[in-house]
Amino acid sequence: MITIPGQLAIKTIHGRNGDFNVGRLATSIGEFVVKNAELDQYDEGKYDGDFVIAEIRPSTYTANGRMVIEIRAHLGGMTLSNIDALSRDEARRLSPQEVDPIDEEAQAPAPATPPAKPKAKPRSPRDPLVDTTPFGSEPAPVSAAASAEADDAALFGALWPLGETVKLDATVDRRVLRQQRDRLDKLGYEFAPLSQDWHLKAA
Repeated sequence: MITIPGQLAIKTIHGRNGDFNVGRLATSIGEFVVKNAELDQYDEGKYDGDFVIAEIRPSTYTANGRMVIEIRAHLGGMTLSNIDALSRDEARRLSPQEVDPIDEEAQAPAPATPPAKPKAKPRSPRDPLVDTTPFGSEPAPVSAAASAEADDAALFGALWPLGETVKLDATVDRRVLRQQRDRLDKLGYEFAPLSQDWHLKAA
């Protein structure tokens, strides 16, 4: 693992699974593709700072009848110091033909041994086969607000209830991270790239 100064250029691509970001990290030891899940929180632009590179490896994927081989850096963290807008030429250089990492993960070969199926729990003879709810009783209606709060609690898990500052866990599934990002945006939060967390906007 090394820490090195550099510039990370991030481009947003509109894919079938929603918006996702790809990055290109320029450093003194070379230029690398970055596809860390946490990049999906950032706006398109150029980010200067110190980058912790956990791993550098070749990676391949197929797209539009071609096989792409790229040198990819997996970031273990970063400390950002400056943000700039991408120029049109820089945005063009970051390929718009990138495959969504979610689709890329789906292309990965399946493990050789399938996971063992959980055994079905034997049914007790006392388990009811019919609905025993008393006739005429109806379940209590659930309000839309309570339903939305339950959905948010399920989406954010241990982060719920949300405070004024929220730091998302980038180790969760990419789809979940994107849903959390979109929900925070709707709830009035704004991402702060330098501190790498979300802050509730002042009313």
